[in-house]
Amino acid sequence: MKYFIELAYNGKNYHGWQIQPDAVSVQEKINKAISTVLREEIIVVGAGRTDTGVHASQMFAHFETDKNLDNNLAYKLNAILPHDIVIFNIKLVHDDAHTRFDALSRSYEYKIWLGRNPFLLETSLQLHHQKLNIDLMNEAAAILYEYEDFECFSKVKTDVHTFNCNVTNAKWVLNKNELTFHISANRFLRNMVRAIVGTLIDVGKEKISVEDFRAVIESKNRSNAGTSVPAKGLFLTKVEYDYI
Repeated sequence: MKYFIELAYNGKNYHGWQIQPDAVSVQEKINKAISTVLREEIIVVGAGRTDTGVHASQMFAHFETDKNLDNNLAYKLNAILPHDIVIFNIKLVHDDAHTRFDALSRSYEYKIWLGRNPFLLETSLQLHHQKLNIDLMNEAAAILYEYEDFECFSKVKTDVHTFNCNVTNAKWVLNKNELTFHISANRFLRNMVRAIVGTLIDVGKEKISVEDFRAVIESKNRSNAGTSVPAKGLFLTKVEYDYI
């Protein structure tokens, strides 16, 4: 039987989602917890691969087992998992379900605090004395809808077969001092959101124009885009399926 796990985690202490030989990952911790409780080797498959330091307020993973799971499994897992990883629920799904390949869209948020806030140091980029033209940033962000090839925002060394992504939402929202970038797409490239945010910040600082932003996309050259912003402000916030 196959089960979907809905979970969240603070990525500060982890080298991303995926298991790595010499680094601690979220996937490793969940594998260990489920294997301990079910007393069999379990390997979970995630809906995506968040990078080192990136957070997730909603993430899905799936696993298979022949055992009938009791209703207290989520409680038992949370009791032995680190406090920065939380299981919300576990749901039985059909045998062909797949958290990665069946995802219709993924949404991210990047959080910027305009000023200083000691309580948000680990979960936001803080800009102290820099004014941003948010109208220009939103004008540039809307250009993302016009393109599919985002090679300019991808890590240079990557094994993907295509750089095409269908962006369905991209906008900045200001709430007092908190500036949040919302973006949704059918898929994302490695480092894509952080590179987009860094380039849009350059637009907001008026270091580059809106048309310069368009030229960056059309160049398909990572060196023309802005600096990637720190991982600590990035959150995977939603993964959508047609059966959940």
